[in-house]
Amino acid sequence: MSARTHAAVAPAADESADSCCAAPLPVLGRDVTVPLVTGGEVTYAALDYAASAPALQRVWDDVAAYAPYYGSVHRGAGYLSQLSTDLFENSRATVAEFLDCRPDDQVVFTRSTTDSLNLLAATLPADCQVFVFETEHHASLLPWQDARVTYLDAPRTPEQAVATLERALADRDPSPNSRTRSGTGGPASPALVCVTGASNVTGELWPVKELAAAAHAHGARIVLDAAQLAPHHPVSVQDLDVDWIAFSGHKLYAPFGSGVLAGRADWLQDAEPYLAGGGASRKVARRADGGVDVEWHTTAARHEAGSPNVIGVYSIASACRALTEAGFDALVARERHLIATVRAGLAQVPEVKVLSLFGDDAPRVGVISFVVEGWNSSHFAAALSAEYGIGVRDGLFCAHPLVRTLLGGDPGTQGECGAPEAAPGERSLNAIRVSFGAGTPDEHVERFVGAVKELVRDGARWNYRTEDGRCVPDRG
Repeated sequence: MSARTHAAVAPAADESADSCCAAPLPVLGRDVTVPLVTGGEVTYAALDYAASAPALQRVWDDVAAYAPYYGSVHRGAGYLSQLSTDLFENSRATVAEFLDCRPDDQVVFTRSTTDSLNLLAATLPADCQVFVFETEHHASLLPWQDARVTYLDAPRTPEQAVATLERALADRDPSPNSRTRSGTGGPASPALVCVTGASNVTGELWPVKELAAAAHAHGARIVLDAAQLAPHHPVSVQDLDVDWIAFSGHKLYAPFGSGVLAGRADWLQDAEPYLAGGGASRKVARRADGGVDVEWHTTAARHEAGSPNVIGVYSIASACRALTEAGFDALVARERHLIATVRAGLAQVPEVKVLSLFGDDAPRVGVISFVVEGWNSSHFAAALSAEYGIGVRDGLFCAHPLVRTLLGGDPGTQGECGAPEAAPGERSLNAIRVSFGAGTPDEHVERFVGAVKELVRDGARWNYRTEDGRCVPDRG
């Protein structure tokens, strides 16, 4: 039952009145309405783009147009197979162009950023050392368990990030064939640096180009987790001088189960296939002793065993084309306008603390995390959803060490992703994240800011309880 009543948030200008020069790109689900616990319905405000962005209408239309012509790729003699093979390989070329890859780079299609980085982890040379900041998403933090990993403390400025990495690389362990450390002239072991382009917690941009220069100066390679960067900013492998880049389709407005690992071919060619099976093998023959000899492909197919997700791959290529044609200058300008609206609105609420590593003036994408004094974050997020039709995310955002560091908690304390750790109203070491992108209209962020102010001022209109680890409206 209702705990209290108060005035609803005043409706903002409609989508056509967006004050920024560029209109939001049409996305699937933009007209979906959801019920409010207090009665009535409202157009859903999807503000959880950092978890999974809605499909661009252009992507959905392209997939729907292709779907009747779907066929198995590679080696199929039929027309649909040949058409699908051309589409699959042309999509590879589209992604390479979107990322500004080097001529000899390989583009490998995977399931996600997580899958891409686990693939790269499986290709590491013997005795390779990995350097990763504690600030990374778990997709970048965890795949290196079979390697020697150095976890670097969270920096508080971009310059500190570069200096921290340089010191760690200079002091890294020597090659097993050397008795001297790399800092004293001995040959160093192979090394890989893994870094995000934009934080999935704070949205802050990382100094990727400078980190890449530091890595290469010390004989290391670098892989860029661009899951949060590629949907918001142009990404150039050559300009940033990274060795590999990984991202997911579901964050690039193409949520059909595919991802990308693109970059240098040598480690990929030298490693055993990520998955063994058809497609990865070029030739298989029985030996006289009864065994099997396998000749593996040296192209990207080496790590694409099995029937590929053609529709997922095509959807990524479609999103790459759509974003390129829309123009990143216009998209970035519009997103900065949305960021400014949200940050200005939150700054008017003294009880709100926005989380940041590099400070208020740091450049960022449309990802903002915060806590509200006196509120459990899960309770606050539940009220935004149930009473205002606004979808945000609460929890630790699969970046536990970073969020705990930002909140002043014990980085070693365990917690379950996204699950509240206290009852509504009790203190909990988790946060709220609002995120948006190319498909977000002004009204969604304006409604969000109004809802935050109203909840802090007047409290929730409904009672809530914890059920199966989630804070939900009490409908009893």
